[in-house]
Amino acid sequence: MIRYPAGKLRTIGVTAPSSGVEKELHHLLEQTISRQKEKGYDVKIGNTAWTQHDAKSAPADERAKEFMDMMEDSDIDAIIPPWGGELLIEILEHLNFNEMEPKWVLGYSDVSLLLLAITLNTGIATAHGTNIIDLRGPETDETTAKWIEVLSTASGGEIVQFSSDFFQKRWEHDNPSPHVFHLTERTEWKTVSAAKLNFSGRLLGGCVDVIHHIAGTPYGNIAAFREKHIPGEPVIWYLENCEMSVADLKRSLIQMKYAGWFDNCSGILFGRSPANHPTENYTADKMYRELEKELGIPVLYDVDCGHMPPQIIFVNGAYAEVEFQDGKGKVTQRFV
Repeated sequence: MIRYPAGKLRTIGVTAPSSGVEKELHHLLEQTISRQKEKGYDVKIGNTAWTQHDAKSAPADERAKEFMDMMEDSDIDAIIPPWGGELLIEILEHLNFNEMEPKWVLGYSDVSLLLLAITLNTGIATAHGTNIIDLRGPETDETTAKWIEVLSTASGGEIVQFSSDFFQKRWEHDNPSPHVFHLTERTEWKTVSAAKLNFSGRLLGGCVDVIHHIAGTPYGNIAAFREKHIPGEPVIWYLENCEMSVADLKRSLIQMKYAGWFDNCSGILFGRSPANHPTENYTADKMYRELEKELGIPVLYDVDCGHMPPQIIFVNGAYAEVEFQDGKGKVTQRFV
């Protein structure tokens, strides 16, 4: 069975298990701390959130210790890192998964590796979605705002989310809108499968750039997770590509397939990508079509997930039903 956090949201812990915030950008972190306090939340912020050296916030053991300290702090209800980064994978060997109790951890990009590893090794649900730096604006778009409802839902609850109306094509960090993002492009979910889709299963996923590196390691033992926590149940994978070419993405997906990650899979959702650069004439659309034939399952793409916000909050381990028609999507998640 999957273990879900209590569903209370009063105190937020901010730590940087991947990249911290360099000094010249401290004002962004200060803004988001103030914004959460305005919303009525207490904020406990770790030392790693304020530092960044050599592509990481701190040495791996320090990052792991601060994260574990927040996981064990009964006053903290949810942990939300500032953002992703590059080298979160270094901390996995320093984490004590056996000591973890259910607590929401929310994030994406490099942080998605931590989320997936926690769920696979503990059966604790984790939330893939916005990071806390992007919650610094005076307004929040309707899709992103769902993070509060998701993290306030306890075991047995249900969350319904819909595809966004508009998404952000490119980042303008020096010119944020009132809700930080510039949502200028009309959202359209797409498929290489049937025009109307409906499938269900347990959600797992993250940023392919980083999560594929634990396939075949003790931290990515999908078979053991299935047997212990979701025996016999199908999985829906939600995946996004941050920086890879189409050929690199396909290689990573094949590695995951060889490791058994797509066994008993009912469908795959691919997020919008700022990358997906063609390799010769091998495009993402061709790759999606190949994957659908190879796996024999529906493939949706350009969904609200990843580095082109806004993002649906996908909960690792939750039972989900995905509905698609006419470019629009609906995701119902049940915490069972």
